[in-house]
Amino acid sequence: MTNKTAASRYARALLEVGIVEKADLSAIEQQLSEIVALFRAHPALEKILLNPVVPAPRKRSAMAELVRRAGVSVSVAKLLVLLAERDRLVLLPDIESSYRERLLDHQKVVRAEVTTAEPLPPDRAKALEQHLARLTGRSVTVTTKVDPSIVGGIVTRIGSTVYDGSVTRHLERMRQQLTANV
Repeated sequence: MTNKTAASRYARALLEVGIVEKADLSAIEQQLSEIVALFRAHPALEKILLNPVVPAPRKRSAMAELVRRAGVSVSVAKLLVLLAERDRLVLLPDIESSYRERLLDHQKVVRAEVTTAEPLPPDRAKALEQHLARLTGRSVTVTTKVDPSIVGGIVTRIGSTVYDGSVTRHLERMRQQLTANV
């Protein structure tokens, strides 16, 4: 089993526990993010807790103390202690991202990445967000980025689906059609 698969399973279990316990699912996401940020901010802590030479019982007690001081929810605390016991703390960043994706799916929210040649005015971004919400039947969170290489038009990515309405792509299609007819 790959780390991503294992992380996905832990994330699914955490979300299911949160739903059953009627916990604040966004707070759980925030707490996971804070713990991951804590590890990144303190490389020595990360190095010790991820070191396979350090015995699992010591990692467990260190993590138990860390979650006590951090004041995280019971379900997050149990997950972190369990990961320490099983020497799987290395999965934490992947669990965080997988949980975030599962939470958005549970909330019926999709993320769309919109690329334009020039910055998109806020009113146009809002209109695009509403249009995508109607198309997908879900709430949409739009992030925009600028890439002058697309010349004009718009490229929208929702999950693994890409809608390429860029001038560059249209020119490429025209070139292919013209060379195919020769």
